Amino acid sequence: MAQPPAAAPPAAPEDEDAPDDAADDAADDAAEDADAAEEEPTAEDEEATTRLTVGPPEPPPARGKTRPGKVSATGVVIAVLVGLLGFALVVQVRGTSTDATLASARQDDLVRILSDLDSNEDRLRKEISDLDKLKRDLTAGSESQEAAKQAAEKRADELGILAGTLPAKGTGLVVHFNPGSGTIRGAQLLDAVEELRNSGAEAMQISGSDGHKVRIIVSTYFVDDGNGVRVDGARLTGPYTITVIGDAGTMKTALNIPGGVVATVGGDGGNVIVEEPGTVTVDAMAATPALQYAQPVS
Repeated sequence: MAQPPAAAPPAAPEDEDAPDDAADDAADDAAEDADAAEEEPTAEDEEATTRLTVGPPEPPPARGKTRPGKVSATGVVIAVLVGLLGFALVVQVRGTSTDATLASARQDDLVRILSDLDSNEDRLRKEISDLDKLKRDLTAGSESQEAAKQAAEKRADELGILAGTLPAKGTGLVVHFNPGSGTIRGAQLLDAVEELRNSGAEAMQISGSDGHKVRIIVSTYFVDDGNGVRVDGARLTGPYTITVIGDAGTMKTALNIPGGVVATVGGDGGNVIVEEPGTVTVDAMAATPALQYAQPVS
């Protein structure tokens, strides 16, 4: 026998405000999410911003390297070694240049250089011998005071002769320079003076055609002046005569070496006559300088 259908449970009362509240909540959540998205950038955004503003990250310094601005002890040592190497190269180049100059010199020039060196060696050996003798005399007991006085007087005379303030007499040469068809230049006279000095000349003077004499000292200069030569301000004309005191044989050899002053003057049309009279006198006096501050002590 059929039973009647069960009655449906009563429906719950509908809340009219529920749909509106749910919509409002969803809208609020969406707004909060949007605000959070704007306020909190993602990791990708932060990385992109860092690349744009800062650039690529600086790599860490390699091991064993120093930061710019700091010099290590190794760098200082390397710089010093490089400097020493450069100095050594410069010295070697200069030495090589000197050797090359001598290697390319003429035979006449080499003979003159060798002769000058031999003369200087002989003069220095004699000077050493004289100084050794003077030392023995100064330390010889009771006679040392008298030896010291004599040595001082001799030295004063020598300095006076070298300075041109005292006349001198001794063995030497008289050298005549005749222009001939050419001209005697100041440079040739200076070369003659230098060769005589290198061969041991102790005192010299030069005179011109009018007989005027000029003492030749360490500061004497020669300048061409028309058809003459100006020597320490005094104008001389040829022929010229140089009177010199020293070892006659050595000085004569020095003047006549190949390529020397005799050969040079002869090549220009002139000639040089060397006389050996025995004893010569150098009596021209150099001008005494006007002293401003120094005074002689008695």
